[in-house]
Amino acid sequence: MFKKVMISIFICLFVVTSVYAAEKPGTPAEAKKLVEKALAYVKANGEEKALKEFNNPKGAFVKGDLYVFALDPKGLMLANVNLPKLVGTNVYNLPDSKGKLHRKQMVDLANSQGSGWVEYNQLNPKTKKDEAKISYVQKVGNMIVGCGAYLP
Repeated sequence: MFKKVMISIFICLFVVTSVYAAEKPGTPAEAKKLVEKALAYVKANGEEKALKEFNNPKGAFVKGDLYVFALDPKGLMLANVNLPKLVGTNVYNLPDSKGKLHRKQMVDLANSQGSGWVEYNQLNPKTKKDEAKISYVQKVGNMIVGCGAYLP
């Protein structure tokens, strides 16, 4: 009997730990690593195949609340699993909730320096609150690939 109780306790602890780990928000460092993984994928498989994978909600470039997005050098949204309605739309002059032209900043930064970080605000789908977010973007070929993490 004791053995069955202990096994049940360990199973419950495993499930609770797994659920907690799955809901832990991604960090800026993890966002940058996901971009680096995406860049390697683009280089190995080409832009067309990469965009298909970036737009796949169950694909390799969605990890918890982190996901890779892609823009062209003029601000056309090429991939975004969180906001699929924006794919095919020029978002260059589309502001965040506080009026900041964050995507313009991302495009200009990637085009001029190759890579970098941009802070802005965005509605967090989990908390339903407008929250501070930071995205790492890097240019590769004819695309700007990025990933963002909510700030604590």
